[in-house]
Amino acid sequence: QVLLVESGGGSVQPGGSLRLSCTASTYTGLNNNIMTWFRQAPGKEREGVAAVSVGGVLIEYYAVSVKDRFTISRDSAKTTVYLQMNNLKPEDAGMYYCATKYRYGGTWSDPSSYFNWGQGTRVTVSS
Repeated sequence: QVLLVESGGGSVQPGGSLRLSCTASTYTGLNNNIMTWFRQAPGKEREGVAAVSVGGVLIEYYAVSVKDRFTISRDSAKTTVYLQMNNLKPEDAGMYYCATKYRYGGTWSDPSSYFNWGQGTRVTVSS
């Protein structure tokens, strides 16, 4: 099983930026996957934030609430995916998780479609 490790969380003021990283232990088995960032605030459901294809044709997905503020990208080795978060708002706060699934079938933002999860990294946005 591929292990996913997130990093980069922290505390920022509204309008600030953070860059999250998710590193997979191996690229083996991920070629036809997408890697997705989810977040979960206390008392709320886990929601998809952004996703990117790990191999093959580059495909990206974004939640409407973060489009034009967040950017997802992958490194050339395709084992690390980044989430650049700009102009952070208090409603962006929560635990951020990365997860992987086979790229075909299911909805990218549906957490029940994912079988492989990291432990999460916390993002706090407050003044």
